[in-house]
Amino acid sequence: MSKKISIVTPTFNEEANIDKLCAEIASSMKKLGYEYEHIVIDNLSTDSTIKILEEITKTDKKLKVIINSRNFGHIRSPIHGLLQASGDAVILMSADFQDPIDLIPKYIKEWEQGHLVVMGQKKTSDESKIKHYLKKIYYKFINSISEIPLLVDTTGSGLFDRTIIEELRKVNDPYPYFRGLVSEVTSKVKLIKFHQPKRDKGVTKNNFYTLYDLGILGIIKHSKIPLRIITFIGLIASLLSFIISIIFLFRKLFNWSSFDVGIAPMIIGVFMIGSIQIFLLGFIGEYVMNILYHNRNLPLVIEKKRINFDK
Repeated sequence: MSKKISIVTPTFNEEANIDKLCAEIASSMKKLGYEYEHIVIDNLSTDSTIKILEEITKTDKKLKVIINSRNFGHIRSPIHGLLQASGDAVILMSADFQDPIDLIPKYIKEWEQGHLVVMGQKKTSDESKIKHYLKKIYYKFINSISEIPLLVDTTGSGLFDRTIIEELRKVNDPYPYFRGLVSEVTSKVKLIKFHQPKRDKGVTKNNFYTLYDLGILGIIKHSKIPLRIITFIGLIASLLSFIISIIFLFRKLFNWSSFDVGIAPMIIGVFMIGSIQIFLLGFIGEYVMNILYHNRNLPLVIEKKRINFDK
């Protein structure tokens, strides 16, 4: 019995790429000779992406489409798509061609040799050098505080054996950090280095907020150190405040007429301590918000429509 490969592609407003993407994935899989399915999970696109997908599914029964009831974001939707796959191996590919299609046969070749997880790792990239440099700093930082080694310079694209997908299905987390989940499930990941090109068509969905969201998620999911640092900062700040207060008190007592404290140091101190408190409360709030998400027991996504899943 031949094995089956599932390919999962999350989309949102990809009308410029989706037709070409589906055609190239179909062509690649036909050359490899595997039975396959291509699952596209769409975050309720506002352009013509859904219309294009519906037209393709009329002639291509290998293409299966999930349309979400709303935009569930770049974190939840891809993982839900992975969990709906029925293949012996599942490949996650982006819709913007920044994960080159020629990675698919490379992933499968390594899987055939026994690797349960194979992921793409950016060796070089056409993205902004500043963004690339900042990501390098982030990866070094998060791995220095993480309780487990996390994958560096991966885009999320990769192949996951059915056994890995089954383990991911056991995780009850409505807002997961996917790369961290992979590292939790297995430490044996085969990395395929590749050059990441710029997005050819369409508008990138990665902005400051989405990158910040992903970055903070990686920290709060895999490290308690920030909370310990916050506690330590609070302790040090309290001690320093106490010592400075005592120094000012004694200087005033012994130089009552000549030592003028003034209001400026008080205003500066209040603003400085206040800003530190706001920052630290915000960081604690990220942890609390994550706990709230988890306790609400929300689904990853709510589906509006499925196409070709009964074929």
